[in-house]
Amino acid sequence: MNHEEWAAEQESTTVTVDGHELSVAYRDDGGGADGGDPPVVFLHGIPTWSFLWRDIVPPIAEDRRTIAPDLLGYGNSAMTDDFDRSIRAQEAMLDDLFAQLGIERVTLVSHDIGGGVALRYAAHNPDRVAELVCSNAVCYDSWPVEFITDFGLPETTETPIGELEEQVSSAFRDGAYGDPDDEFVEGLTAPWLTEEGRTSLARCAVATNTNHTTEIDYGAIEADVYCLWGSEDSFQPIEYGERLAEETGGELIALDEAYHWVMADRTDRYIEELRSLLAEG
Repeated sequence: MNHEEWAAEQESTTVTVDGHELSVAYRDDGGGADGGDPPVVFLHGIPTWSFLWRDIVPPIAEDRRTIAPDLLGYGNSAMTDDFDRSIRAQEAMLDDLFAQLGIERVTLVSHDIGGGVALRYAAHNPDRVAELVCSNAVCYDSWPVEFITDFGLPETTETPIGELEEQVSSAFRDGAYGDPDDEFVEGLTAPWLTEEGRTSLARCAVATNTNHTTEIDYGAIEADVYCLWGSEDSFQPIEYGERLAEETGGELIALDEAYHWVMADRTDRYIEELRSLLAEG
């Protein structure tokens, strides 16, 4: 599935965050397959969008309802230059989105800064999260990383689109464990290749705030926590996954031959492990 096909099946709604009414794009699949189990909500990170989960959502949707939103400022969600894109604001977006969809309890599957959003939500709403899967997620003081903070510099908004495309796509090409999938790289890069997208990337990057994960009360999380982690990641090293699992009473599942984009590096194994975790829950 390419990014245009993925986007064609997205829905859209309006959420209110910090007094701003903002559009959120999301996919809602497998609605008749959940059998009463909580929906599985997939949260991406930076600089990606929900297309990150293109190979993971369809098989999980065979058994459960799945929801995959684009975070504010990402993908096909709002990109206007007038709102906060921090994980604090993304948590508020998530809360309003669930209210609109009538969802009271969820399973969260998260990656990168989506993990920070998920951890905040689980700590603040312990009775509403059944399982929490964190893959190479930001936590504690593990972030931001230099590659992302560089995008937050003022000159990003003036970078020629062709040059920006090379900079962003290199993160996906160079960060692949094996040969990168061209469709995956192109699809994840595409939303940033407009003037609005270029500015939004800079705003998303500058909104990365370590305080928003160091302030979390990790002991308040009651969900079953699983750290499904690419073991060779240099952005979010596995030591953070080990710490997170230990301090939340969770479990670490290390996937070898996988870097930061673990769901792309080890797709079949990732699906296998995720299905097993969801079945246990």
